[in-house]
Amino acid sequence: MVVAGWAVFTHFDAKSSDATSSVTVTASGGSVAVGGDVTAPVTVNTPPEQLAPLIKAATDPLTALTAQQQATIGDLQRQLGVGEGAVRAFFRILGEEAVPRERWTEKLAEIAERFKRLQQDLAATSGDTPEITRLKQDARIALEAGDLQRADDLLQQVLAEEDRANEQRRLQAAVTSAQRGAIAMTRLRYRDAAGHFAGAAARVPPDHAAERLRHLDDEAKALYQQGNEFGDNEALQEAIERYRVLLSLRPRDDAPLDWAVTQNCLGIALRTLGEREGGTARLKDAVAAFRAALQEYTRARRALDWAMTQNNLGNALQTLGARESGTARLQDAVAAYRAALQEYTRERVPLDWAMTQNNLGTALVPLGERESGTARLEDAVRAYRAALQERTRERVPLNWATTQNNLGNALATLGERESGTARLEEAVAAYRAALQERTRERVPLDWAATQNNLGTALQSLGERESGTARLEEAIAAYRAALQEYARERVPPVGHNPEQPWRGAVDGRVTDGRSGDTATRPRGRERRLRCCHAGRSGTPPRLLRGTPAGDRPGHRHAVGTPGAAGRPVNGPGAAPGPRAGRRVDEYRCIILFQWPSDHRLRGHPAKHYFE
Repeated sequence: MVVAGWAVFTHFDAKSSDATSSVTVTASGGSVAVGGDVTAPVTVNTPPEQLAPLIKAATDPLTALTAQQQATIGDLQRQLGVGEGAVRAFFRILGEEAVPRERWTEKLAEIAERFKRLQQDLAATSGDTPEITRLKQDARIALEAGDLQRADDLLQQVLAEEDRANEQRRLQAAVTSAQRGAIAMTRLRYRDAAGHFAGAAARVPPDHAAERLRHLDDEAKALYQQGNEFGDNEALQEAIERYRVLLSLRPRDDAPLDWAVTQNCLGIALRTLGEREGGTARLKDAVAAFRAALQEYTRARRALDWAMTQNNLGNALQTLGARESGTARLQDAVAAYRAALQEYTRERVPLDWAMTQNNLGTALVPLGERESGTARLEDAVRAYRAALQERTRERVPLNWATTQNNLGNALATLGERESGTARLEEAVAAYRAALQERTRERVPLDWAATQNNLGTALQSLGERESGTARLEEAIAAYRAALQEYARERVPPVGHNPEQPWRGAVDGRVTDGRSGDTATRPRGRERRLRCCHAGRSGTPPRLLRGTPAGDRPGHRHAVGTPGAAGRPVNGPGAAPGPRAGRRVDEYRCIILFQWPSDHRLRGHPAKHYFE
């Protein structure tokens, strides 16, 4: 018989059931043999007829045994190297388990060998907690006394303590893995962080679902940031998949508010990816996710979370509305922003109120462009000016500049529908204000976007005034924008290396960023107008002239097939005069799309910013 790596040879020789039985137990060199001496074998020479009464009287007190029986027990103690309690326990085992008479001595030796091995194994080991050490000591004492039941009960407690200790070690390992994830997040290595958070979730024991879900949340957030900040669409897709898994692990009935949080995060990831892809499927899914979140994020229960989700819903609807014909989606976006403002009040959360006012204005402008009249555009101007009451230059300089840029867009659009130049003058002033903080050194592409917008407003003014001063200023603004709007950085849709000049831009640039945890630029498609004043050497195939029947003042939407030539101002709009156009000026529509790189997104023609 081989036990725990050391050999124990048990020999049983019985001439008859009544004959004296002899059991010899030896051990190989370097191991332990029953009886204590590792070199000398122990022989048990006890006839079965002497064992029979001892087995029968195993539960009787020692004083109730005869002198001969007591002597036999003493002899067995010496042979087996165990105490009296252990020997009597062995007898009880033989009796309780109905071991056949002819196997008593064999089994006695076997039991003794296991008993001795157990005594050794019960020694405390390094790494044991104080409680486990105490329990093992008590179990050893019970074992030596022959109280195997108590020893077993104590070892059951040891096992429970060890399971708890192992569980704590696994939990601590998960915490350590998550801490590595936090370091990676700090270093902006979001992909590495996601791997660490996934490892943390895998280490969490099954009975700790909350901890596991928390690490899975962190993994999904890291993947979202990788996709959001580095233009990694694959990471965004992975984040969406993780959030959907989390929804299956976190049912609405079990944890309604956590479910709503996950729906909100899913909507944000879907909207971000949807902005980069063609079509509307992702954006529609985002709208559905935000509306699902609002089933639990009610105004009565979680007022500010309800407002945040209404704002996010407005962002998704606004992006969707920009891609669809009609105004229904944009109207829904306006309604969502106005709902958010019921709880995002200026007194309660001034900067969130200002953010939402900015977003409201950004939805109202395209809605106003698709409708006749100027009411929506006037509302947009009011919303932007409201936002500037809290988005001050001293407090949030870049946000202040963003809203100044957006205000300029709304004013310029109004100015093109009205006679006179007052609105256009205000637009120019707003753009120039934005450029005080949007410097080329600080935010080069935003600086270029605002220079581009400024050029468009100046061009519109120059077309209404005599002289060329405004037009000269417009040219200077466009040329400034082109210092950062290099064709290598912002290639157009269907960019062809054989047509390196394709993509020269002017026209107002728009970005409709939302402003909460979901905030990011919107790559909204916009129309672009390009002037080439008789420039020699410009390939004619790059210029697509104004379509037949176009009237001065009508613009053209860009980014979807067949958009060129479709009036944006709407029927009945007053376009305003376009005097003084030179014969050698070309009006061009350029299809334009921004790449997924996070540094470039959100700068297509006519930019509204958060």
